[in-house]
Amino acid sequence: MKQGFIKVAAATPEIQVADCEYNRLAIETMIVEACQQHIKVIVFPELVLTGYTCSDLFLQERLLNKAKEQLLLLAEFSKGKDILIFVGLPMEMRGKLYNVTAALCNGEVLGLIPKTYIPAYSEFYEARHFTRGNEKPVLMTLNGKEVPFGTNLLFTCKEIEGLVIAGEICEDVWVPNPPSIRHALAGATVIINSSASDETTGKDAYRRNLINGQSARLLCAYIYANAGEGESTTDLVFGGHNIIAENGITLAESARFKNEMIVADIDLNRLRSERRRMTTFECLEESDYVTVEFSLKIEETKLNRSFDASPFVPKNNLDKARRCEEILSMQSLGLKKRLKHTGCKNVVLGISGGLDSTLALLVTVRAFDSLGIDRKNIIAVTMPCFGTTDRTYNNAVELIQILKATFMEINIKEAVQLHFKDIGHDINVHDVTYENGQARERTQILMDVANKVNGMVVGTGDMSELALGWATYNGDHMSMYGVNASVPKTLVRHLVAYYAETCHETQLADVLKDILDTPVSPELLPPENGTISQKTEDIVGPYELHDFYLYYLMRFGYEPSKIYRVAKIAFAGIYEEETILKWLKIFYRRFFSQQFKRSCLPDGPKVGSVALSPRGDLRMPSDACVRVWMEDLDCL
Repeated sequence: MKQGFIKVAAATPEIQVADCEYNRLAIETMIVEACQQHIKVIVFPELVLTGYTCSDLFLQERLLNKAKEQLLLLAEFSKGKDILIFVGLPMEMRGKLYNVTAALCNGEVLGLIPKTYIPAYSEFYEARHFTRGNEKPVLMTLNGKEVPFGTNLLFTCKEIEGLVIAGEICEDVWVPNPPSIRHALAGATVIINSSASDETTGKDAYRRNLINGQSARLLCAYIYANAGEGESTTDLVFGGHNIIAENGITLAESARFKNEMIVADIDLNRLRSERRRMTTFECLEESDYVTVEFSLKIEETKLNRSFDASPFVPKNNLDKARRCEEILSMQSLGLKKRLKHTGCKNVVLGISGGLDSTLALLVTVRAFDSLGIDRKNIIAVTMPCFGTTDRTYNNAVELIQILKATFMEINIKEAVQLHFKDIGHDINVHDVTYENGQARERTQILMDVANKVNGMVVGTGDMSELALGWATYNGDHMSMYGVNASVPKTLVRHLVAYYAETCHETQLADVLKDILDTPVSPELLPPENGTISQKTEDIVGPYELHDFYLYYLMRFGYEPSKIYRVAKIAFAGIYEEETILKWLKIFYRRFFSQQFKRSCLPDGPKVGSVALSPRGDLRMPSDACVRVWMEDLDCL
């Protein structure tokens, strides 16, 4: 449960219809298994103690009494066990029969949640037996103790901040206004659903989308436990389709027609971060909810949850292609609008033969084609200097020619040498002045050429460089519109690769593939034996690590030690733990110290859920102190 992780389960035991003792023993077996896995919350199906398909047997007092008896034995069984249990059964109160889910923990029945919406259509006829549940909780006596009974119950863990659980039953989530909406607004971060949803062709996909969608709109975790084998097949078949979702993502899902327990690690802090961020998620000011406290031992959750090493890039090839096409369209549309608004018919780009400037040129070509402007109005400038290699130069020239842009070459060696002479800098001293002098000279040229042709400079820098401050202030940091400003370096590579795969031009594809194979470098230091001597990732660290850090920092507000923890899982076998920690510390230092560069960024389109624009996603003071974040890492 450290850092907000908690292990939960949805379980479907094989039952016998109307045999409550048999069913209780089957439930206990799965509870024992859950405790061995350190699961803290487990949810069982609707009416699991009796079976959902008892039909008119629900009107038999013998069955109802037996169900209550087995519930109390199950509560006693839970004593001393570090787990919260939700189990379904029929329960009589005040002369009416209700379909309820009981919450059990450490020997006690904490509360009873009645089903709100009682179906009486198609194959369902629950209204023949059950009464609609009350929202406002009342007290009922169970085994000599008063127990709250009602839909509006919040089960709150005293030891784990943010673990607030509420429940609904089967049909409740299928209706236009599910109780879970009210529960989430009242503070529930986890919704449980004891269900008995039968199987029909295609229903599993609808059910999955329903649960994922509900968890997304409520910014919650949703644990859905469904009835399975053992229920009567007189008219229906139950597939045991269990689902655990978190904010729109399926964390675990069972195979249908196979009774089993599924387990997932819920990230409570991630959910709380999302709710804090979304100002439209408004809490209920007044409510008739009753809070029921329970206790769990604090221990570190052994995570089975996986973390994608490339969170900005979809794993599935089809999804990846769709994402790449979508982003290229957004980038080009952003530039298209800016060109239309200004009436500008010419743009200027600096083309280095590297990935970022290549992507910017490809986006610009798309924008020009959509506007019907001749590509010759794209002024693509190469500006070789001390660090330029033949490989990058030749790729730049060939790329510009294939795309039919206007090629311009301006060698800046003499201008930079004169500048160094003017400021009294020794050209043999390859320090930051040596490097930045070249970058600023290139930007000055691009700006002046843009003035000359009555055009605008399209920026090429990407979001990963902005996060690290790996840009020369008022050099490559500046432009008149930055098309790559919210595209991380790991995604830039895939966008260029996608273009190469789909352009249907062999010559262009070959050039793009060679650019993809070229090491990332600003090429500001002289080459060694004709090859690139200055490799960016040797200096600031691997971009795949930095993009991972950036994603979890910006998207979910993870603390540094938590990012380190999940990074070790994501990059196991790729980087040593010491390497991950080293670059994480550098990431935080650079991210905080370089905010002044991001505070005056040019305009550029947001294309994903993470962006660094000072006008949108990141309004951060340039002189914020990093000490609090570094303290967290220094404790590791």
